[in-house]
Amino acid sequence: MRHRAAILAVSLVFAASFFGECLFGGCHAQAQTANPKQVAARVELHAIPTTTLSDQQFLNGEAGTPATVTGEFRVAQGTGRLPVIILIHGSGGISANMEPWTQHFNATGVSTFVIDGFTGRGLISVNTDQALLGRLNFIVDIYRALAIVAKHPRVDPERIALMGFSRGGQAALYASVTRFQSMWNTSGAQFAAYIPFYPDCATTYLTDSDVAARPIRIFHGMPDDYNPVASCKAYVQRLRDAKRDVVLTEYPDAQHGFDTPLNVGTVAVATNAQTVRSCSIREADGGILMNAKSGQPFTYKDDCVQLNPHVGGNAEATRAARIAVSDFVRQVFKLE
Repeated sequence: MRHRAAILAVSLVFAASFFGECLFGGCHAQAQTANPKQVAARVELHAIPTTTLSDQQFLNGEAGTPATVTGEFRVAQGTGRLPVIILIHGSGGISANMEPWTQHFNATGVSTFVIDGFTGRGLISVNTDQALLGRLNFIVDIYRALAIVAKHPRVDPERIALMGFSRGGQAALYASVTRFQSMWNTSGAQFAAYIPFYPDCATTYLTDSDVAARPIRIFHGMPDDYNPVASCKAYVQRLRDAKRDVVLTEYPDAQHGFDTPLNVGTVAVATNAQTVRSCSIREADGGILMNAKSGQPFTYKDDCVQLNPHVGGNAEATRAARIAVSDFVRQVFKLE
């Protein structure tokens, strides 16, 4: 009954929104401006068998607790095997920025697979308590999703890219690490490219400059005080020193989450959200993450963990990033 009630509630909300727009003359205008190619030819929901584990368990290759998360697969219009971008959200769960990206990719003939790493674990957000879920869990989820997507009959397994935002951007970045792939990626497939948006780069992992021979394109805001770009610059330099194909693009006046369609042109405080912007974290022997300053195992109770970073949408940076990502994806996927 609760399931039927939920469906009815969603239907009523949709109907109220739709007919409200019609009453105010919005239907005809909306139909004229909508891009029909944004509409997926097919939508599937996939259960993703995964695991919930601590960062130390991940780094040591140890088993965690079985879990199941969900992926929404939108098959773009077209025929045959299509390219796909797997997307994963940040600490607040699937947010308002995800829908514009999926519509954008679908309109270009690229399918999308959005991972929800929270709901199946009973989580809504970890913004104010990052310790609720190890940050490296998402990398396992990503590899498990890759195993599903690569075997789908409508997918070209040679043309699958990975894109993530904030906590998901960190996962999208470090999913490229060869060591992590050898430990956790049993899919038999490889990503064609990695596209992290405003990731946290405050942690240095052992051998993390040894990454897959695939391009990495990072997009970040210069004033970001949630995940400062400075730490990513240091990591990018180490990758470049190792002769890896990596590019960091920075946008002025672009806060954390700049690609959200909400709060465009404004800057807001993410109240009580935790940030490790003042932390330097390093992996030590045994998979222990150490606070480099204190020399003790890192916890979210450390003095370097701060609160109340800023977020905000920036239309100009979003447009520029969308063009840059589109050009990159077109090149990687060899789209016409």
